[in-house]
Amino acid sequence: MNYTDRIFPTNKGLTTYLDELIAKNYQIPTFQRDVVWQPENVKKLWDSIYKFYPLGSILIWKTELKLQNHRQIGGHQITDTDFNRTEYQYILDGQQRTTSLLTSLYGGSIEGRKNFDPLLYVDLTIPFDNEIDDESYRNRFLFWTEIDDRNGEIRANIGKKKRFDEGLIVKLIDIKNNFTTIQTNVFNSSIVNQDFNHPILTELSKIKGVLDNYRISFIEIKGIQVSEVCQIFERINQAGKPLNIFDIVVAKTFKPVIPPSINSKGDKGFYLRDLIDDFKNQDDNNSEFLKISDIDYLQVLAVIIKSNIPDSGIRNITDIYLNEIKTEHILEVWDNTKIAMLKTFDFFENHLHIKTPYLIPFRYFYFTITDYFYKNTAPNYDFLKKYFWFNSFHNNDLLSNTTHLNNHLEFLNNEKNNCVAVFERFLIDKQKLRSATYSSKGRMSRAILSLYASLQPRDWEHCDREVLVQNFFFSTDKPNLHHIFPTNSEYVKNTQHKNKITSDSLMNIAYLTQITNLEITNRNPLEYMQDYDKPEFEKIMPSHLLTDEVLDWARSGVLPENALDLFIESRVENILEALKQKLQGITFDTIDSIES
Repeated sequence: MNYTDRIFPTNKGLTTYLDELIAKNYQIPTFQRDVVWQPENVKKLWDSIYKFYPLGSILIWKTELKLQNHRQIGGHQITDTDFNRTEYQYILDGQQRTTSLLTSLYGGSIEGRKNFDPLLYVDLTIPFDNEIDDESYRNRFLFWTEIDDRNGEIRANIGKKKRFDEGLIVKLIDIKNNFTTIQTNVFNSSIVNQDFNHPILTELSKIKGVLDNYRISFIEIKGIQVSEVCQIFERINQAGKPLNIFDIVVAKTFKPVIPPSINSKGDKGFYLRDLIDDFKNQDDNNSEFLKISDIDYLQVLAVIIKSNIPDSGIRNITDIYLNEIKTEHILEVWDNTKIAMLKTFDFFENHLHIKTPYLIPFRYFYFTITDYFYKNTAPNYDFLKKYFWFNSFHNNDLLSNTTHLNNHLEFLNNEKNNCVAVFERFLIDKQKLRSATYSSKGRMSRAILSLYASLQPRDWEHCDREVLVQNFFFSTDKPNLHHIFPTNSEYVKNTQHKNKITSDSLMNIAYLTQITNLEITNRNPLEYMQDYDKPEFEKIMPSHLLTDEVLDWARSGVLPENALDLFIESRVENILEALKQKLQGITFDTIDSIES
């Protein structure tokens, strides 16, 4: 298709559009959700129409794809149970306006507003003063709750109820469908009194003209791939929730429940969103890893489908291939995928002792490790641990794109099938360890904090207590991690020119309970280490990759001017030694780029 044919601007009459919607000519995909219906906004919308202001275009996606769609809008059925067409028209942008317009004219039900009638009335007695009038719409357009005086109980509504009874406040839909009757009633009212030139009759004719002649702009897009639809949707909904490929796949793979009374075989239906949500909300499992994103789950499924279903058409985890996932694909692998994912989460939590997804260096680990566990009756946990630490700390980013992903899947699959899977030389740069600072998304930052967590560090005050390393504050940009040399301590402030390495280095970080951290505050190690100087503390220092030097300084009462640099160098060596232990049998090389 030519690019110039992909976008087609057009327009339709307001009432024609709504009639076609009721006739089920348009669909609203389920990723269009969370309509916020406010009476004031509905009135402003009609005021714009009344003044013939533009409303902004409604974006329509024309495609042969059948997506899951909302069966109702504002309480109106807009989808047949057996809805099948050669081309579908989906409203990508404009659901809010469409809902407001439809319920204003045709009534219906509004979610969260029980017993509220959304039908809109117009008071023909309200004059239109001038072009910049911006207040009269509140009195011109009314809902029944603003008219009904409950037999005189609501004094503020008595006058409006009287005008309604006289036929001077009328439903918008009646002006559209029964204009002659409405016009006759107004003409014979006591106020108009059969005056052909009365302004109320002029107002009535104006509103009829608005309903007959106002046209809504549409932009129709055609020949657009799903990945492009996601981008378009996100760009036109800057203030709303971005659309992503998960929403599209949910809509495409949806199958309605068909009871046996309609079809002898029946059909349990399928809804991917419920499938994932049920997995996330397991009653007997409170793992933080269950909360990984919907996209993560979808890409896990894509990897499993690619590996286990021949000719599935899924060759990657990019949007263009995720779009090809079929309901039958998911159903075929789901039961074993659930088991594999739970084993993956258990591996992180109980074998590596990493309690939160915020510490996983590469999100692709979810895909590679789950694929390794899929239908694997004899997983090699020692091998898998080496795999994790090797790739987390290697000097090069080894799992940051889909080419890496495919290489990893092949590597793990070799071991899974009892073939040779040999790790290459491990290489790490000391300077990358020294200079690493906290980043909620940084690979090296997460790797270092994962290593600290894996050692199950103990609290300094109560040394028999394991620090809760699944700290909720890892979701923030500034977590409450303890600096062994506090960044605001007098020592750090006074010796900044004596130390080459910043106190923000992750080499200066330890996991502590919040209580212990607060007790230490901004004191320097020379002072606060004396509070913890006891045999129990010395025993748990290795769980923080700490050696005795910082304790020796506290005992002597003297901190060298370059103590921070000395301490960080010691910490770097401790990390390297810990990694060597975890990567035994693998060639282990270090470089120091600061020396080159």
